[in-house]
Parts: sequence; structure tokens; C-alpha cells
Amino acid sequence: MKPVKTRVILIAVFIFISFFSIIPSIYPNTPGWWKAVIGNAEMHLGLDLQGGVYLVEKVEVDKAVKEKLYKDYSDIKSFIKTKNIGKGKDLTFKDEYIALSGNLLKNKPAVSRLKNYLKNHHISLQLSGDIINFKPSALALYKKEAVGGAVEVMRNRIDQFGLVAPKIARQGKDLIVVEMPGVKNVKQAIKLIGKTARLTFKLVDDKHNLMDALNGKVPKGDEILYHITYNKYTHKTAKRPYLIQKAVLMDGAAISSANVQMNRYNQPVVGVSLNSAGAKQFGNITTKYTGERLAIILDNNVISAPVIEEPILGGNASISGRFTMAQANNLAIALRSGALPAPVKIIQNNTVGPTLGADSIHDGILAAIVGTILVIGFMIFYYKLSGLIADFALIENVLFLMAALSLFGATLTLPGIAGIILTIGMSVDSNVLIFERIREELREGKPVVIAVENGYNKAFFTILDSHVTALITAAVLFYFGSGPVKGFAVTLSLGIMINLFTSLVGTKVIFDMISNKKELNKLSI
Repeated sequence: MKPVKTRVILIAVFIFISFFSIIPSIYPNTPGWWKAVIGNAEMHLGLDLQGGVYLVEKVEVDKAVKEKLYKDYSDIKSFIKTKNIGKGKDLTFKDEYIALSGNLLKNKPAVSRLKNYLKNHHISLQLSGDIINFKPSALALYKKEAVGGAVEVMRNRIDQFGLVAPKIARQGKDLIVVEMPGVKNVKQAIKLIGKTARLTFKLVDDKHNLMDALNGKVPKGDEILYHITYNKYTHKTAKRPYLIQKAVLMDGAAISSANVQMNRYNQPVVGVSLNSAGAKQFGNITTKYTGERLAIILDNNVISAPVIEEPILGGNASISGRFTMAQANNLAIALRSGALPAPVKIIQNNTVGPTLGADSIHDGILAAIVGTILVIGFMIFYYKLSGLIADFALIENVLFLMAALSLFGATLTLPGIAGIILTIGMSVDSNVLIFERIREELREGKPVVIAVENGYNKAFFTILDSHVTALITAAVLFYFGSGPVKGFAVTLSLGIMINLFTSLVGTKVIFDMISNKKELNKLSI
């Protein structure tokens, strides 16, 4: 009796938690304390259900490479002029490489100095014979980072919309897929994510009172900017204000690379390398403004505002700010994308209207309800009382599945609804296997209790094998699929795992409860 009580209590707890978890997803005005208990988790509607924007964008990496090479060309040209080792006409920009000619190519000491300069300041370039071009590995990495930088810039901008469950993902080598469910101003959204990131360095004005500025008394030559963060768990945007001097001290064009490093305290920081002009400019800035705070600003969002502790003259600097590894990596990508902008071209733009989404919800829910009613009716008609027990497990299955989707903050799509309907079918299928095994045992004249026990035991491995096979299929769909296909795979995977519990435990415990209360001589099946 004790194991039955334990299972009954376990199922009752699951049912209570499920009801408690689902309410915020279906009732928007749920009290704040209720949402806080479940970590503000709730199920969201996908693009196909609530409308929004679906974009496929192409990152023009070849243009980005050309722009990068031209910046390096300008820097190298400035170097040979400054050091009197050549003339401007000794270098020629050829789109894919930089050609050397004239006296510079004949001057071996000058070529040696140029090689050392490239080694120290342009590590992605190589001098081979009479041309300077990208190293193959550096070129491949740069193209990859150009796309990664574009993704990060878009994510930063889309987060400022405060949208629930936006999706920004790479597709192939140079494509980015953007899904923005529920977006109201489509034109504004497209315009926002299509802009090129602008990185600037400005001084924080600590001489004037920030609160006075927030109350409307902004000093002349200053502006108020914010460090904006979006919490994907609470779906809230937080803003920290800064009083910033408008004058731009330096922009992102001076940055040649940025990467994550570890400081002496084993904490992640972002290391930044500047080109020669940028190194000189940054050296002058940090010498002049030692002890003041320098704001690093991307698209008017203050990323960081560290104190300049000492002059930085070597062209290399580090940005610290108690970053996690993920935050440091994101900042490095943002800095690289700011310094090395890659043009983005929209090649597919689909806008899904909210009316179509509402129709999809109506049709999907109607299909699920009709299917459930038909299945419930059939099970009661064919298996009688045992069918009613199976129907209880079916309702449990749907309840637990909806709760899991809510707790994980999953996005429900139309294929996801199809996954729920498929789960209903699998739930019934499992119970049909069990009930047919029980019927076989009863035909052999075995007592009801033994027939039930044997029925579950004999059906166990068949059910397990079918569910594991389906789970592998769902895993493949999730790994190789995208968008709605992944939504279907997630729903199906959760449904499979929950169905194993409800079909093998949820129904079995009811049979055990009945047999413990009285000795069964006949079973309605």
C-alpha cells in the first residue's frame, strides 16, 4: 500500500505544480508574487501565431574584407611615410591585396621593417613577394567574426525593443535569420537592425551632478546616455544613466582587433588592439585624461565606463567590468563589429499579420480539442472503465506538457501544436498496447491483478523502444532543423518523456488503488 500512496502523492504534486505553472501563460493579469514563485516563466507564442517579422539577411563579408584591407592599407601607407622608408606611390590598393613597387621593394632594410610592423600591428596580414594580403586562416576567421559581429549588433538592438522570445541565428556561412514575434512597428524594426554599428569613446562628466541632469539641468556640451540591459528571464529592460560629454575622442575605426583575455585575478577582460594612428590617438587621450572615466559607447548604449588608471601608449588596452565569460565574449564581438562593420542586405522579408496568427491559434486549438474529444470517446467506448483511466492519463499528459513548456519559457508555434496533437495519439497508443496485453492475460484465465501486472510488464519494453526511437527522431529534427521545426521537435521530445511517465505510472497507480481497495474478480476492459 505504501508504494501506491507514494505514487499518488507524487502525481498529485505534479498536477498541482502544473496548474500553478500554466496560469501565467493563459491569464495575463496573474499577480506578481505568483509569477515570482515560478521565476517569471511562461509560454510564448511564436511568429506564426501572434504575427511579426521574419527576415533573412545576407552579410556581405567580401565588402567587409575589402573595407578592412583598405583601412590597413591607409595605416601602412601612413607608416612608411612617417618612417621615411617609402612613398605613397610605392603602395597600391588592389581590392584583394596591397601591391608593393618602386624603391620600397628594392630596399631590403625597409622591407624588413615593414615585415616587423605587420607582425606587431597587423597580425592578420602577410607579406609575400610584392603583395600584402590576408593570411588564409585570418581571412576565414575574419569572415566568421564579421557575421558573428552582425548577429551580436542585431541582438543588442532587438533587445532594446523589449520583445518576448525574438530569435537571431546564423544560417550557413553568411546568412542571418531574424524572427521578431509581436513587433508592432515593422518599418522601425527593419530600419533599426539594418543600421551599421557606431562605436565611440567619450568622457564621463563626473564634475556635474547626474541627478540634476536627469531633472532637466543638462550641462552644455553634455548628454545623458544609458547602459541598457535586457533580462531574458524577467523580460524587463534596465537602464543605468551616465552623464557623457558629447565630444567624440575616438571612434571604432581605430580598433584592429578585440578578444577575451584573463587578468591576473583569473577574471575575463577584453583585450583591444589599435592600429598605429589609433595607438597614438589613444595614448594622447589616456595621458591627458588619466584618472577620469572613459565611456565606450555602441549605438548610444554605454557598454562600459572604466577609469583611466594610467597612460596607455602601446596600442593595446584591456577593458574590465566584472564580466562573465559570456559577457566578455559578447563585448569583444561588439567591439570588433563596431570597428569592422559588415554591410547587411535583406534578401527575404515576410511579415505575418496578427489576424493570420489569430486564425492559426483558433484552428490549432479547435483541432486539438476535437481530436482529444474523439480519442476520449473512442477509448471509453472500446475499453470502457479502463478507457476512462487511459483518458485520465491523456489529460495528465497534456497538462504536464503545457506546464513544461511554460516553465521552460518555450515558444509555442503552429508545428508545436501539431506536436501536442501527436503526443495525444502516442499517449493513447501506449495504453492500447497495455490494455491488449491485459486482455490476452485475462483470456488465459489469469486473475485480474496478475493480468494487469503482466500486461504492464510485457508492454513495457515495446513502449520503451517506440518512445526511444521517436525521441531520437525528435533530437535529429532539433539539431538539423530551424525555427518551427525546432519548435515541433521540442514539443515532441517533452511529450515523449512525459508520456512514458503517464502511461506506465499514471494509469498503473489507478489500477493498483482499485485492487488494494477490493479484490477484483472482473475488469471493465
